[in-house]
Amino acid sequence: MRSQMQPFLKMLSKIHWTWIITFVYLTFLLILPIIALVTKAASEPFESFWKTATSPLAVSSYEITFVTAFASAAVNGVFGTLIAWVLVRYDFFGKRFLEGVVDLPFALPTAVAGLTLATVYSENGWIGSLLAPFGIQVAFSRLGVWTAMVFISLPFVVRSVQPVLTELEKEIEEAAWSLGATNWQTFTQVILPPLAPSILTGVALGFSRAVGEYGSTVIIASNTPFKDLITPILIFQRLEQYDYVGATVIGSVMLLISLVSLLAINLLQAWGKRYV
Repeated sequence: MRSQMQPFLKMLSKIHWTWIITFVYLTFLLILPIIALVTKAASEPFESFWKTATSPLAVSSYEITFVTAFASAAVNGVFGTLIAWVLVRYDFFGKRFLEGVVDLPFALPTAVAGLTLATVYSENGWIGSLLAPFGIQVAFSRLGVWTAMVFISLPFVVRSVQPVLTELEKEIEEAAWSLGATNWQTFTQVILPPLAPSILTGVALGFSRAVGEYGSTVIIASNTPFKDLITPILIFQRLEQYDYVGATVIGSVMLLISLVSLLAINLLQAWGKRYV
């Protein structure tokens, strides 16, 4: 018996303790909860599962959530890169303050962020009152959901791009200029390719953060079905109605769509790395 166990014990001895800790940690905090969610949803008959997952209200919430989250991540991909460029390439008064402001969404409770945004962008707010004469309503609309998602996901792009931009040698740009390249050619052909993977990483992280956002959006949105009701709020409403199965089904669909979206972004990022 001992001789039969020796190969197994030898294999265990080769497994480093860091792998064991990593596996146990991920199992209890990530893998098991996902398995529990999928198992609970799979226990529902297929007809009932499909009816709940494809109900008009659920489909509308998917569209609002993922399209708005993608729009916010795309905008942050542009302006987050611009902010990182300013922070790295320029020295100015108040730079340290701006560095702290960029990280504010990380530390600020999401409920406080939602309350602040709703106050500022309401019809009587500082910014909302300026937009109201033009018929633009931010607070308690889908535009407000987008604003909240932009706010909470901006730091991911800035902090992903900033280290890469810091390591980028400025002499490469000067060499391109000396060879006759314009500023636009230098940016698109010399600077942008090395930055592309980090930009896509920031966009993917921001998109993931925006998809799962609840605290700020529930305050700044009116949470009206087919208007600005996002999936996380719909799930919470189902839980308040003690519809645990419905909440699990919708959560499973959201999990699947999120995984597919992140897989597509990661494939695009891998393509960008090969291109570089």
